[in-house]
Amino acid sequence: MTNGAGSVEWSVAASPVGPLMLAATGTGLVSVSFHAGPAVRERTLAMLRERLGAEPVEDGGSDVLDAAARLLDAYFEGALRTFDLPLDWSLTAGFHRRVLQELATGVPYGSVVGYGELAARVGRPDGAQAVGAAMGANPLPVVVPCHRVVESGGGLGGFGGGLETKRRLLELEGVLPQPLF
Repeated sequence: MTNGAGSVEWSVAASPVGPLMLAATGTGLVSVSFHAGPAVRERTLAMLRERLGAEPVEDGGSDVLDAAARLLDAYFEGALRTFDLPLDWSLTAGFHRRVLQELATGVPYGSVVGYGELAARVGRPDGAQAVGAAMGANPLPVVVPCHRVVESGGGLGGFGGGLETKRRLLELEGVLPQPLF
């Protein structure tokens, strides 16, 4: 079963925060994975196989993968603030999907939101921890900017790509000062 998404193609894109594994279906970009060395690629491919019911194939010329790589390059160069890219939300559902869709549309480049505030935006003001779980399960980091979700007291909170990566993304967007050294 493929959720109507058909085939799954993947590629690895270089970035200033390390290699990113990108995967797309006929619907859109479905997955972005940090630190895309061999072990991460194998785990991600196994997850895509299981969750989407299709055998992922290395990029055979996917327009979505090409566009995603170009947009990510522009983002990391500081020339892009919004990803205009079709997304496939197949890897998330329910509350997590609502939270991620609100994040994608309601927290613009260069801003941050607290876990509790994001929970309140989706109608669950007591759901800060559930928002944290949604961020940890985000299949589309950077494109769906979970790095913009921070603790209410000013702490960075967690991040699947590692706190140094989160710090670098927030520095790029001008939210945090760049280190002097």
